[in-house]
Amino acid sequence: MSNRGTLYTVSAPSGAGKTSLVAALVKSNPEVCVSISHTTRPMRPGEKDGVNYHFVDHETFERMLEEGAFLEHARVFNNLYGTSQQWVVETLQQGMDVILEIDWQGAEQVRRLMPDTISLFILPPSLASLRQRLTGRGQDDSSVIEARMNEAISEISHYVEADYLIINDDFTTALAQFQALITSQHLSLPRQAEKHAALLRELLA
Repeated sequence: MSNRGTLYTVSAPSGAGKTSLVAALVKSNPEVCVSISHTTRPMRPGEKDGVNYHFVDHETFERMLEEGAFLEHARVFNNLYGTSQQWVVETLQQGMDVILEIDWQGAEQVRRLMPDTISLFILPPSLASLRQRLTGRGQDDSSVIEARMNEAISEISHYVEADYLIINDDFTTALAQFQALITSQHLSLPRQAEKHAALLRELLA
């Protein structure tokens, strides 16, 4: 089905600006939406259940996992994260593009199940910048920040597995590059042929 939406995975080390870029992109693109993951991690200040994540306990998550409800799942910092497979498939079939904000482990799982997925990796301009962003949140103590910095280095090494790479130095530039990626997929022959079927028939009449 050529008017089917495109599935994107967006990965990045914590603090690289992934969530802000995705939010800005979706705000200006009515045909793009973000999958809301299930997670067992505690809710942070300002977050809302069903908006940022579906917050569930470990027992509920494990039951969903046994039922095969997740397209991908991963353990990050002793918390579990998972993406509803049914929701993703149904949304793509409606012609909507879907973005999955997941780590490299999840992106790898998704690529195995859905090989036509487009993967994007977002990196900070430097480790110093990354540390500054993590510290500036004011939500985590020094031990948590050090753990996230160590994890970030490991996460960064997986950029080579992605299809596209964006360095988030200047936010406006990074967002424009992200938008260009989405636009290029909308201009692919299958999607354009479906959208402009009547015009193409007329031109060839």
